[in-house]
Order: sequence, then C-alpha cells, then structure tokens
Amino acid sequence: MKYYEHTLIARQDISPSQIKQLQDKYTKIIEGNDGNILKFESWGLMHLSYLIKKNRKGNYLHFKIEGSGKTIKELEKTEKIDKNLLRFLTVKVKKLDLETDYFKKSEDNQKR
Repeated sequence: MKYYEHTLIARQDISPSQIKQLQDKYTKIIEGNDGNILKFESWGLMHLSYLIKKNRKGNYLHFKIEGSGKTIKELEKTEKIDKNLLRFLTVKVKKLDLETDYFKKSEDNQKR
C-alpha cells in the first residue's frame, strides 16, 4: 500500500453539516476501494490566493490515506463532478506525519 495526502477545497457558502456530509461521502469512497484513512483534518475556512469560480474563500479538508492507485482514481473521478468542490490535490508521499497539526492554533497564539 502507498501513502497519499489528499486536500479538498469546498465552496465557502456550504454549511457545517454539508462539510460533514462531504467528509462522510469521500470516506466511504476511500474505504470502499480498499483504502484506509489514517488521519482527517478540517482546516476550516481560509482565504484563497486568487478567485476560483468567483469564490474568495474555501473550506479546506485534508485526508491522510493509505491505499492504491485505484483508490485515488475512483476518489478523483467522483470529485471532478462534485459541484461543492472548487479544487482537489493528491500527493503521493513516502512517509506520513500523523503527529503534527499544521493548522491547529497553538495555545501561545490563543493567549495573545
């Protein structure tokens, strides 16, 4: 099995329940194609560098996946026709970092 990091950018105007539905939908696709989600992170609503389909912000979802090329192919095939997604990106990695939460606010930043 190979390791992948997969990031989705969903439209800014979808509700938290729709974000949860997206997470569940893509989790089922990954697990249905012999994949395994090792970690899921919701990075929240962030500014985009440029307009994408008339959106200035996007909801970021990040999956750390163990699976095969077939798993990723099926996942991306479904994402291409999903109207709630602006962009997606899959990167194959040799080793996953499951410890670090890059977009989690640290306690030092919250006190300021």
